[in-house]
Amino acid sequence: MNITQAESRIMDALWTRQPLTVDEIMAEVAEAQGWGEATVKTLINRLLKRKAIRSDRIDGRARYAPIIQRADYVQAESQSLLNRLFDGQLTPLVAHFAQHRALSTDEIKELKTLIEGLEHDG
Repeated sequence: MNITQAESRIMDALWTRQPLTVDEIMAEVAEAQGWGEATVKTLINRLLKRKAIRSDRIDGRARYAPIIQRADYVQAESQSLLNRLFDGQLTPLVAHFAQHRALSTDEIKELKTLIEGLEHDG
């Protein structure tokens, strides 16, 4: 499922706290993004049509909640990036970031720990 960057702001709000009314979503994202109510409602409607979120009527008000879990979305997006740019190979992706972005000492330690864990489980 393709979710735009703008739509992902709505999803982030709903992944953090749910269910939310339009007013609550507005409070979470509109001011920081410079969006009006119409923009937020348009984004909500797009996400409803894609079945990324659902609407439930609670106490007479529509409240929205994610159908897609954040972990599933991150996994799908990560795999799509890996497939499109690196033929599904993880090593070239890591090498790309290591060559084009300086790794901190903590990041290097985390990578070493991750690799050691994979070797141990492996």
